[in-house]
Amino acid sequence: MRSLLSVTLLLLLAVTLAAEASRKAKNHKGGKHDKTRPASDCPPADTQYGKCVPEHGDCGDGLRDATCKDHTDKIHCKIPCNWKKDISDCKYKFGPWGSCDAASNTKSRSGTLKRALFNADCQATVKVSKPCSPKVKKAKGDKKSN
Repeated sequence: MRSLLSVTLLLLLAVTLAAEASRKAKNHKGGKHDKTRPASDCPPADTQYGKCVPEHGDCGDGLRDATCKDHTDKIHCKIPCNWKKDISDCKYKFGPWGSCDAASNTKSRSGTLKRALFNADCQATVKVSKPCSPKVKKAKGDKKSN
């Protein structure tokens, strides 16, 4: 009787593990490594990457050409849908936002290049701006007035 119970528990465990593995395989979307590297055996240093072209509109998921030797692959890429659109293949370290310019109602900050992705041609420093927030932040000690 004990051996029958042990065999039953072992089979139940095996079925549960198989179902879990199957569920994980269905939900796997591929890691970052799968999306950014071409399928060829070329090293990244020898690969030339084209600009990311969005599938719809001017931002979001898209494709870029990855050419090595005489072989070209299409690889997935993404263009952010915000002010970083022009510098998406370049990584910068930004300082704090400056004060609001009342004339243009914008604030700006500058960044220095940390690294270039996909052999991108990046500027050493960039300056970005965005509209000022309409809300005025209160100091921590201020209380609400009714």
